[in-house]
Amino acid sequence: MVRLLETERSPSTARELPAGFDTDEVRALYRDMAMVRRLDTEALALARQGELAVWTPLRGQEAAQVGSARALRPDDMAFPTYRDHGVAWCRGVPPAELLAHFRGVAHSGWDPGKYRLQPYSVVVGSHALHAVGHAMGAVLQGSDDVAVAYVGDGAMSQGEVNEAFVWAASRKAPVVFVCQNNQWAISEPVERQSLVPLADRAGGFGLPGVRVDGNDVLACLSATRAALRRARAGHGPTLIEAYTYRMGPHTSSDDPRRYRSAADEAAWLRRDPLDRLEALLRRTDSGTPEFLESVERDCEAFARVLRRECRALPEPAVDEIWAHTYADPHPHAEDERAWFTEYLDSFEEEPT
Repeated sequence: MVRLLETERSPSTARELPAGFDTDEVRALYRDMAMVRRLDTEALALARQGELAVWTPLRGQEAAQVGSARALRPDDMAFPTYRDHGVAWCRGVPPAELLAHFRGVAHSGWDPGKYRLQPYSVVVGSHALHAVGHAMGAVLQGSDDVAVAYVGDGAMSQGEVNEAFVWAASRKAPVVFVCQNNQWAISEPVERQSLVPLADRAGGFGLPGVRVDGNDVLACLSATRAALRRARAGHGPTLIEAYTYRMGPHTSSDDPRRYRSAADEAAWLRRDPLDRLEALLRRTDSGTPEFLESVERDCEAFARVLRRECRALPEPAVDEIWAHTYADPHPHAEDERAWFTEYLDSFEEEPT
């Protein structure tokens, strides 16, 4: 397993950052993860308060998402799952636009072309083939952009994902598959899906597989950079298995206490990705009290703005339903629009 940060079982007295990383970059990664965790905390609270229809927590997976997403170039295209809020953060999606999806006032909430982040895929694994198609299209257009498909361990059992591996390998498509193995496909443990490490399954499709410590942001960043370089050089796809753990529930309507133990949660809590990076910052004198306090202040200010912007999200216009259905006007869509407009007009206005 690729690892650059120590776990709680292997304390270190090293006083220098790993080779290839400087203080500014490591601080920026820590700030990203802290802000993403605060986004997750506030959004889960908003869901509990009825402000969001549902929320899919990512706590524990910040390193896998921030590390991989910060390796991307601006023109690369990311294909996320419904839990990849850290990827959305790194691609520049305004948090309020992200919450619009979960509040039910937008189809996705953001412009995929502007942020180079496709809408969240709710159907597990369905977007892996889309990523491969995008990568093949980039080659035909003479571009060296890479597509990155994020999947969970549960998606590795889906037919679309396996088909995507076949196509990507056979065409040497410039695509990187990042599998966040958070140990649980809703309530099913990964051991019931695969008797071997998920990264090892890549060899059967003819692509390399890399297993990385998914709670080590530096390792995730390094592994993704290497896979992206390989793809841009024309050597085809890579599967990265980020071995991590979902600390929270599958969604805000889930109770993980019904299917996993408190002992497992406690063991993984000792491998918390933010704590591990903070330990490195403190040990190398990169995480000064002033820096850490500034991050905490920024998180507090961000949380206040996020709550206010969430509650202020406007209801969508009725025409928005048909706005992005077809590239050009379509008679069926126009008929539906006309019918629905007539239907709404048939209601009598309530007396004031």
